[in-house]
Amino acid sequence: STDTAASLRASEMGCSKIIKATKVDGIYDSDPNINSKAKLIKEISYSEVIKKNLRVMDITAISLAKESNIPIFITNIFEENSLIRTLKDEGNYSKIS
Repeated sequence: STDTAASLRASEMGCSKIIKATKVDGIYDSDPNINSKAKLIKEISYSEVIKKNLRVMDITAISLAKESNIPIFITNIFEENSLIRTLKDEGNYSKIS
């Protein structure tokens, strides 16, 4: 998948973080499109993502990032300045580390 390719390339380049810009603000405890009370998970471990089978990225991509110790940030590409705010540790995002 493109997620695995991105994790592999980030590892090869010695990147300090991976940012996945998608259609949601981050990882939620339930589907925010179905549950209006879904809560954003601000930070979660690689192991928890794998254990809970959260489908934010494929398992291979998560595992590669874990092996390389590269944190993954999930943010909403449609939210104005989301990438910049995520880089500054501001705004809505989730961090996998």
